[in-house]
Amino acid sequence: MKASEFRKLDAAELNVKDKELAKELFNIKFQLHTGRLENTATLAALRKDIARVKTLLREKSGQRG
Repeated sequence: MKASEFRKLDAAELNVKDKELAKELFNIKFQLHTGRLENTATLAALRKDIARVKTLLREKSGQRG
């Protein structure tokens, strides 16, 4: 997803999305270590999406650092 699509979501939806992405990352890592992962670029894309979601959650909560 793009950052603009994530920005449209509220904090509760971002929390749900964060958990979904974490589960998906676990599955992708499992596939990587068992040799079944064909496209390794998905690993980097998932990590970036997780970082985007966490950044937006931090922005919406007003926390710093």
